[in-house]
Amino acid sequence: MSNATQKSAAEARAELKSVPQTPGAPKPDAILVVDNIVRDFGGNRAVDVDHVEVQRGVITALIGPNGAGKTTFFNLITGFDQPSSAKKMFGGPSADKAAKWSFNGKLLGNTSAASVAKSGMVRTFQLTKALSRLTVMQNMLLGAKDQRGESFLAAFVKPLWAAQEKANIEKAEDLLKRFKLYEKKDDLAGSLSGGQKKLLEMARALMSDPVMIMLDEPMAGVNPALTQSLLGHIQSLRDEGTTVLFVEHDMHMVRHISDWVIVMAEGRVVAEGPADTVMSDQAVIDAYLGAHHDTDLGDDSLLDTVDVAVVKKEKK
Repeated sequence: MSNATQKSAAEARAELKSVPQTPGAPKPDAILVVDNIVRDFGGNRAVDVDHVEVQRGVITALIGPNGAGKTTFFNLITGFDQPSSAKKMFGGPSADKAAKWSFNGKLLGNTSAASVAKSGMVRTFQLTKALSRLTVMQNMLLGAKDQRGESFLAAFVKPLWAAQEKANIEKAEDLLKRFKLYEKKDDLAGSLSGGQKKLLEMARALMSDPVMIMLDEPMAGVNPALTQSLLGHIQSLRDEGTTVLFVEHDMHMVRHISDWVIVMAEGRVVAEGPADTVMSDQAVIDAYLGAHHDTDLGDDSLLDTVDVAVVKKEKK
């Protein structure tokens, strides 16, 4: 569980009831605060976010039609890309208009992806990044942080890192059992199915004990059976104190598990609020469907209830 907060997931969700359902609304306990993030590609503006905040300890969904800028936004705040509005030595935007974002109270502008991950904000990718020629266990061990054996000099002195490596292996085995991948631990990661690779990527992200995990379309390409398992694991992460921010196109899934929804369209945040409220927002309907506004954006009757208790039981 994250040490950054002592409040329960239920308390964190309860705090959202007082939040105005407007774009950029301030949160009672924001773990991520973003201002003036702009990303241009040639003459096209992919992201143009004035202000947005993510509440600590809840599941927040980031949704929007294709091309809305969701993945680009993820790339910017996790250090995999740099905003066009970044502060520059010469020229560029004024200080009050320059891109600025903070995580857990720490400014992250001009921070590398590795440093962002070490700060406790870890992400997965729309296209899984499992290293196919390494085993499942080797992939897991790559996610452990501050490994003493990675030091050039220490690598030759096994007593300096043997105990830590043993602890990392035990932790990896526990996570693989939790995600139903333990029997695959010695298999090459490239032999896994698409859904199993999604599970591996999420499990590997947890090796670093993240304060916040960002999932980019975790359900894409996953069969229905594994989808139910993934949903349960995401809810379990929140219940254990980890903040979750995820991008997803499946509105039924968003409606079922999210505590708060942020909607992007044409690079901007156009709506925020609980899932049921957001789904009926005219700006959201227009962004997704245009004139076809009679189509339902999410119907819970089409989704089997996820039995989170079963997932928790599997972990024992």
